[in-house]
Amino acid sequence: MPLIPQRVKRAIGVALTAVAAAQVTAAAAVMTMDHVRKRRQGPPEFPHSPVVEASAHHDEVTVYSFGEDLYPDMLAAIDAARDRIYFETFIWKGDGMGRRFKQALIRAAERGVEVYVVYDSFANIVVDPRFFNLPRSIHVKTHPLLQSAAFWNLRYSGRDHRKLLVVDGKVAFMGGYNIGSLYADSWRDTHGRFAGPCVAEFENAFIDYWNMRPVHLFWWRPSSRPELPDAAERSWGGPITLQRNVPRWSVYPIRNMYLEAIDRAQRNIWLTTAYLIPDDDFRTALGRAAKRGVDVRIIVPAESNHVLTDWLSRGFYSGMLRDGIRLFLYQNAMVHAKTATIDGQWSTIGTANLDRLSLVGNYEINAEIISSAVAAALEGIFATDLTNCREVDLDRWERRNRIAKFTESLLAPWRPLF
Repeated sequence: MPLIPQRVKRAIGVALTAVAAAQVTAAAAVMTMDHVRKRRQGPPEFPHSPVVEASAHHDEVTVYSFGEDLYPDMLAAIDAARDRIYFETFIWKGDGMGRRFKQALIRAAERGVEVYVVYDSFANIVVDPRFFNLPRSIHVKTHPLLQSAAFWNLRYSGRDHRKLLVVDGKVAFMGGYNIGSLYADSWRDTHGRFAGPCVAEFENAFIDYWNMRPVHLFWWRPSSRPELPDAAERSWGGPITLQRNVPRWSVYPIRNMYLEAIDRAQRNIWLTTAYLIPDDDFRTALGRAAKRGVDVRIIVPAESNHVLTDWLSRGFYSGMLRDGIRLFLYQNAMVHAKTATIDGQWSTIGTANLDRLSLVGNYEINAEIISSAVAAALEGIFATDLTNCREVDLDRWERRNRIAKFTESLLAPWRPLF
């Protein structure tokens, strides 16, 4: 095989450097424009549905789509705790709402409740570290910035993106809501309150994560944290199944859950996601469903809190629209929900977005629910959200300006990173 001339190697190197520089410049430009837009933006206004209660056989599910409805119920559950509290969050702001949760947890510990807290260190890097100075009576596990020297390995680089509260083994809250004042009234998100036999599964999910020992590249590191006993009386089967992405175990069932449900769909697939960067199999499954007559609709933010993700996502729109998938852009506020409902029977509420970081990277948790009542509740919320959306028209979308198309193409190679 002939050797590549040195001048050709230099030319290739120069070309790759130029492309990389152009990508960085484009990313910086869109981030700067987004910063300016947000500074000029007024307070968000958006419709939201009332709290909905639904049953799933012996389990009860309450669906929240507004933070000001959710947070008081979470705080009330903490205040009513008598035995144990398991609290896990990705972002925990040190603002007024964050302090309310902190004080509620401290009060619980002071009255003798066993309180266990987990939060992600990277997600809270901008929060004053003094905010996380909790009393020694509260057991704390911080998901580390780097879990191992092998940071390139997905088993050790995933963030803890879960949002979970379990109280006394009787009630669990789980969904897209982080903890902070911003999310109370300025973001559209979805969370569920679960009561019944399924709560043991949420408790077990927390316990399994808590009991994972820290690991270095070549050895286990002992931990001084108390180990929790396994959850008791977990049933086999039921209408609510927890799907957990656990990088340490190299297990990522949430993607498979979606693909199986999409493959079964006959009537409708209604998805809401904060970030839409699907892989080829996911796009193909949705496209095949649309082509066999399924009403496939996806709600995404018109402008999310991560502008680069928006630009990476937009490169998929033309192909999805040609396949018959309908896309709706949520207006005037960030929609952060991670939900879906299919055929009036199957639903999911969870923490996983439809992107690589969630589906094959982070610790995530989704409830898979077989219940016509829960599906009806989520369909109602979806219908309300549609009133605040602009549908993407294929002809108009393909006539967008050339600079936008060029920027999307330039940034497309970054998709596997998101």
